[in-house]
Amino acid sequence: MAVAEVCRAELIAVGTEIVIGQIHNGHAREISQELAKHGMYVYYHSAVGDNEARIMETFSIASRRSNVVIATGGLGPTQDDLTKEALAKFLGRRLVLSQEALADVEAYFQRRGRPMPEQNRKQALVIEGGEWLPNPNGTAPGQYVFDNGVHYFLLPGPPLEMRPMLQNHVIPRLVDHFGGSRKLVSRILHFCGIGESDVDANIADLTCKDNPTVAPYAGEGEMVLRITASGPTTEACWDLIRPVEEELRRRFGRFIYGVDDDSLASVVLTRLNATGSTLATAESCTGGMLAEMITDVPGSSSAFVGGVVAYDNRVKASAVGVRAETLAAHGAVSEPTARELAEGVRERLGATYGIGITGIAGPGGGTPEKPVGLVYIAVAGPRGTRAYELRLHGSRAQIRIRSCKQALWRLWQELNGDSVAGADTQTGRGEKG
Repeated sequence: MAVAEVCRAELIAVGTEIVIGQIHNGHAREISQELAKHGMYVYYHSAVGDNEARIMETFSIASRRSNVVIATGGLGPTQDDLTKEALAKFLGRRLVLSQEALADVEAYFQRRGRPMPEQNRKQALVIEGGEWLPNPNGTAPGQYVFDNGVHYFLLPGPPLEMRPMLQNHVIPRLVDHFGGSRKLVSRILHFCGIGESDVDANIADLTCKDNPTVAPYAGEGEMVLRITASGPTTEACWDLIRPVEEELRRRFGRFIYGVDDDSLASVVLTRLNATGSTLATAESCTGGMLAEMITDVPGSSSAFVGGVVAYDNRVKASAVGVRAETLAAHGAVSEPTARELAEGVRERLGATYGIGITGIAGPGGGTPEKPVGLVYIAVAGPRGTRAYELRLHGSRAQIRIRSCKQALWRLWQELNGDSVAGADTQTGRGEKG
C-alpha cells in the first residue's frame, strides 16, 4: 500500500519591520491554524529582513527540511521588496513578465481612477515555470512554484490581501495534493487558583499520550491545558478529547473556570447575568486594570455598573467611603481598607457585588512589614464580605495583572458558592495561578 506524502510546512515572514520588532508576525499563527484545520502541520517558523542574500539563504534552509514553504511579504513595488527575486535566484530561474498579471495590476488602478505607476510593473513579474495568484484586494499578485519536490507559495504581507489568497489558492491546492483527510481539534481548559507545577505533577499519565496530547501552558495569574486530537473526522477527534477532559475535570474541577475562548472576566459576567446580579469595583494599586478587563468583554454593561480608581487616600475616603480612622490605624494597604473599598463601592454604586483591591505593586514602596507584592482583595456581596491576602511576585505589571485575575477568581468562586468557608485570609504565592 502506498503511503501518502505528509505535508511538512514551513512559514517565512519577510520584512525588516518584523525582525526588529516593529510589527507582530500574526501570519504565523493564522496560517498555522488554517493548515491544522485540514490536517496539515507547520514544522518551522522563521523571519528574515529585506536582504536578498539572507532571503535566499532562508529559502535554502527551508528547502532541505520542508516540502511546503509559504513566504509572506516582500512582494511590493519598491526596491526593498525582494522575496520573488530571491526565490528566483535561489531556484536558478528567470523572472518573466506575465501579461495576465500585468492586466490584473493595471485593472486595480483603473478601478480607483488612477494611472499605474511604472514601478508597479515589477509586481507582474513571475518566476519562470511558476504561476501567478490573483490578488483582488491589492497590487501584489502571489506566486506558486513547484521545484525539486517543494511547493513554494509567495503571499502578500497585508492581512486583507493574504487571507483570501490563502483560502482560495493555497489551501485548496495543498488539500488536493496532500489529501487533508485528517482533522485537528483542540480543547482549551482554563485554570485559576492552582499552580502549573501542581497540575503538571498530577497529569503525567495524560501528558505521555500521543493522541490526544495534553500540554500545560502558563499564563499571567492562571494557566491552561490544551488537549489536542487528530483523526479522520472532527467527531472522531472529539471522541478522543471527551474522556480526557472528563478525567481532568474529575481531578481539578474546582479550579477549572472556562474553556476555549473564555476569560475570567467573561465567565464572571456570564454568571452575573444569569443571576441578575451586578458588579462595581474600587481599585487602588491596579489603577483601573480590573475595570478594563471587564469592559473588554462585549456586552459587559449588562452587569458592570462602574468602577472607581481610588489611588489617593482622599479619593478612598471621599469617593468610596473608606473611614479616616481605618486608614490611620491600618494604612491604605490592609485588609480593613480592602473590605471598606468593596463594601463602599457596592453601596454607593448600588451593585449586588463590590470588589476592592489595594496593595503594593512596586518596584518601590515596600517595607519589611508590607513588602512589594502584598495585595489585599475583598469581595462584598449578599452573603457578606470576604477578604484575601496575596503575596505575589514579579514585575509591577505582573503583580497588577495577577491581582485583577485573583479578584475575578474570588468573585467567580463566590458566584458559584465555592468560596473558602471560614478562611477570610488567603496567601497567594504567585506561582502562575
